[in-house]
Amino acid sequence: MSDLHHELKAFIIETMNLEDLSPADISDDTPLFAENGLGLDSIDALELVLGLKKKYGVVLEASNEHTREHLRSVGSLAALIRELSPND
Repeated sequence: MSDLHHELKAFIIETMNLEDLSPADISDDTPLFAENGLGLDSIDALELVLGLKKKYGVVLEASNEHTREHLRSVGSLAALIRELSPND
């Protein structure tokens, strides 16, 4: 697991108050918003987007058709952060 993936998993657990999970419990492709994944909802999405902006400087717009795709999993979030911050 890359450092960014582990960091994102810990960030999601902390931001979403998922105290019963550890980063090891979340795979890189676990769906964040599906019933068979973490089961996050639209309010969680807003909190997650605000947290991503604060921590990583990543701005996701609700009107952007790709936002849902970026929020699909830890892997897709990591790819977005790497794309926007190639020097990190």
